[in-house]
Amino acid sequence: MAIEASFTIDRTEFPLTAVFEAFPDATIELDRVVPTDDAVVPYFWISAAGIDELTADLSEDEGIETVKIIDRLEAQLFVRIDWNLDYASVLTGLVETDVTLLSGFGDSENWTFEVRSADQAAVAEFQTYCRANDIPVRLAQLHALSPLESDGEYDLTEGQRTALVLAYSRGYFDSPRKATQADLADELDISRQAVSSRLQRGLRRLVASSLITG
Repeated sequence: MAIEASFTIDRTEFPLTAVFEAFPDATIELDRVVPTDDAVVPYFWISAAGIDELTADLSEDEGIETVKIIDRLEAQLFVRIDWNLDYASVLTGLVETDVTLLSGFGDSENWTFEVRSADQAAVAEFQTYCRANDIPVRLAQLHALSPLESDGEYDLTEGQRTALVLAYSRGYFDSPRKATQADLADELDISRQAVSSRLQRGLRRLVASSLITG
């Protein structure tokens, strides 16, 4: 049976720490990961007031080869990172084990990663890899996968889909609103900033998938 799990790790144990040192209120969300034969290429959204003034050279981190800014929006950067596979991290764990990364979110305290695997043995293998490489991940949740009505047609991450469905069911999109982002954050046991980011990214993907053609 397919399994989904959520892991957390202190933000200092994952590359990109320099972002939080320069902008303590920043949030970073994984957009997608592109594995290749010799690299792991993740794309991230970095959000913070004044983030366009970031001067830290993120490529100085031993876990990173290069960083390329793909797009700049108000208070956001969309970046591509070429990972150094010689540096063991959560992302290299994906290459070495049979788990798929669904979402990743970081703030000034920690990172949270959601993964999916064909069975619990693969999750255990991922944990073993992390322990063997001194990556102090903590298992936060573990549950069997439930069928999805949409079958992933809108390319949402599981975290984005969960946040959007909860927001809809609790009346967040009603006028007047029946729930706040803080209410949703309490139910999901994540920060309000994480809820805001998941809703924003999820809605953006819904619009791109359903309304934008060509």
